[in-house]
Amino acid sequence: MTSQSPNGSQPAAVIADSPTAPAEAVKALALQIRINDVFGTYARWSDDLLLKPFIVTREQKRTITTEGPVEPITRGRIQAFFRSIAYRIEAGSGLMAQVALDLNDEGFGYALVFAGKLLLVNRSLRDAHRFGFLTSEDLIAESDKLTAQGISLANRFQEVGKA
Repeated sequence: MTSQSPNGSQPAAVIADSPTAPAEAVKALALQIRINDVFGTYARWSDDLLLKPFIVTREQKRTITTEGPVEPITRGRIQAFFRSIAYRIEAGSGLMAQVALDLNDEGFGYALVFAGKLLLVNRSLRDAHRFGFLTSEDLIAESDKLTAQGISLANRFQEVGKA
């Protein structure tokens, strides 16, 4: 399932042809990208085209330099990924989840998803310049794993999450 994008390019059916599409992870991540699109550029783009930058092959990763600071667009992708997890945790637990991202110029840091005083997801990041997943299935699996972990903690410690 491919569709013509507004810029005329033919997107690869990266996400749409996955056996679990449209997965909650895909919908939540596409929503986070569209939320930050103040000019409406992505309004007509398909989810698979929006999420294509999250799929990075080993060959592509080798070509990305780690010199200098992490590109703002890469920071934005990392932020969108963890915000989609926070969104899903919030929907599954009823607790308001937020994201904190701290990256240094060398690509090392962490991403936190928390609700109140409760830390729901703590992911160390290294080599953030090359952030991405080999396949759409990897993206969905990682998102589902972190979301399930966060919802489990949120349900177990509701009072801490509300504090």
